[in-house]
Amino acid sequence: MSDLIQAGEFATLFKNQVPLLDVRAPVEFQRGAFPNAVNHPLLNDDERQAVGRRYREQGREAAIALGQELVSKDVKADRLRAWKDYVHDHPNCALYCFRGGMRSSIAQQWLAAEGVQVPRIAGGYKSLRRSLIDQLQRLAGDDNLVVIAGKTGSGKTHLLNSLPNSLDLEGFAHHRGSAFGRRAQGQPGQIDFENRLAIRLYDLSWQGTQRVVVEDESRAIGSLSVPLALHQRMCEAPIAMIEASLEQRINTIHLDYIQSNYADFQRLDPQQADQQFTASLVDALHRIRRRLGEESFARIESLLLDAIEQQLGNGNIEAHRLWISELLTSYYDPMYDYQLQKKSQRLVFRGNHDELCSWIKPLIEARS
Repeated sequence: MSDLIQAGEFATLFKNQVPLLDVRAPVEFQRGAFPNAVNHPLLNDDERQAVGRRYREQGREAAIALGQELVSKDVKADRLRAWKDYVHDHPNCALYCFRGGMRSSIAQQWLAAEGVQVPRIAGGYKSLRRSLIDQLQRLAGDDNLVVIAGKTGSGKTHLLNSLPNSLDLEGFAHHRGSAFGRRAQGQPGQIDFENRLAIRLYDLSWQGTQRVVVEDESRAIGSLSVPLALHQRMCEAPIAMIEASLEQRINTIHLDYIQSNYADFQRLDPQQADQQFTASLVDALHRIRRRLGEESFARIESLLLDAIEQQLGNGNIEAHRLWISELLTSYYDPMYDYQLQKKSQRLVFRGNHDELCSWIKPLIEARS
């Protein structure tokens, strides 16, 4: 690999999952990053702000002089040590800053003076990000999607993750898609979400995938938005519908939204887990209050609060099945039936989990 990685080599970086040394300030990294990147900044947030202010007021040379003053002696030694440790642990890494200019050039030069050679990415984060957006637009436009649909709790995501050629939008969004879909860990930023989607589509194209399987989603997944080009293709693609009994769907929702979510809250913050779990369920129900109507809302809220009281009082989680059943039959199922009617012309298959797997696997493995 040369000292400067050009745009034509970006695909190889993602394909080979090359570790990336990001020398931008932490605030820039938090706004958006790549899955294989680790942040070891040349300038921290305060230093970057000070240098930027000096640049605007006095020009480039004055800004460079301030940067050299701020990052010198022990500070410089500490940052060099962090870079060298990262390169030692990831000898095939590449580095970048925002535009691939001064900060990454300085880091590359300082490392070289220590006998450590690291290639720099031309155009930096901005060019890498642009390449992913372009690929996302191109790959999302391919006529290769199959959409898995089904009523709430039918196990769409579980089926999706059992298939090799799947694009798990909810997994990348870290959200289960419905009003109750918020998870304990929170969601990534929109940029990180898009970057991961684009890299996954890259992966599938490199594997020679002819069909990509994706779950039926609205464009919004929690606070995030599915890229427009991809969602437009999803709205045109053939639909395979998974069917499951009400009991099966209650079991799936109970596993994902009660057992799994509560375990996540406990793992992240044992002291606040009960309060946070309760708030997540109650807040979710309140978000659909108007659509439920006051009578239905009051009935489901009573069942929900009773279930929470039992769970927190004696550890019994079975009462959650009552409000889940009521919510499915009075709200989610009628809404889904209405939505499916508008998509019926795209429906190409329907069956249970095993039947759908048997139908779809030869399709996604076929070569056009």
